[in-house]
Amino acid sequence: MRILILGVGGRMGHAVAQLALAGARGVTAVYGVDPAGSVDGVVSYRRLSDAECDVDCIIDFSHHGATGELLAYALSERLPVVIATTGQTAEELRQIDAAAADIPIFRSANMSLGVALLKELARMAAKMMPEAEIEIIEKHHDRKLDAPSGTALMLAEAIREVRPESYPVCGRSGSGKRTREEIGIHAVRMGNIVGEHEVLIGTDNQTISVRHTAHDRALFAEGALAAAEFLLRQPAGLYDMDDLIRAGSAAK
Repeated sequence: MRILILGVGGRMGHAVAQLALAGARGVTAVYGVDPAGSVDGVVSYRRLSDAECDVDCIIDFSHHGATGELLAYALSERLPVVIATTGQTAEELRQIDAAAADIPIFRSANMSLGVALLKELARMAAKMMPEAEIEIIEKHHDRKLDAPSGTALMLAEAIREVRPESYPVCGRSGSGKRTREEIGIHAVRMGNIVGEHEVLIGTDNQTISVRHTAHDRALFAEGALAAAEFLLRQPAGLYDMDDLIRAGSAAK
């Protein structure tokens, strides 16, 4: 598998490149795009339009603002895309949906298999405890720009699948009792925290807490390469971690 990494000079792009250069998931060639930097051993370009390389898949860890350019390039080259950025606008999400009619696209706010399990556990608990109140606490390093995190919003959306009357509320201030329909989301930005997400599901009598802690960015890099490998076997369409997990379970 030959890959092109957008945002290769960033923390996550660098982590993917290092894992790929070590031959993970059968990667045989690594290219990168980043206007600000590169990684030793990776042939890099300043702009995507400058990229002259023969690859099998694109992995995007750059910024959601590059979505339009990324999709235009992928469509012109008929390449599958792993989108690991967050914070997409409504228009960018529309562009992703439209492009998925012609090429395979994998989009997830979090590339961790553990977070995919966390999402399933939270969804299950919310369904089994319909009267419970729910709060989500997410923690990241102080350089993360978006708040709440895309993963926290993904967890809230999973809960809404079984409790459609619920809605997310970011932060809390003022005076007044929360309603059962609220899904409180609290964002912490501090130091060099890689990523922590905790979902609290509680009633007057009991509380369930499910939490995932990322210790190293390599786990997200592993997930991104697994997603790329998965996409090579898929027809055009929009895929996520649930599809990857189902495919893995079916193969066993």
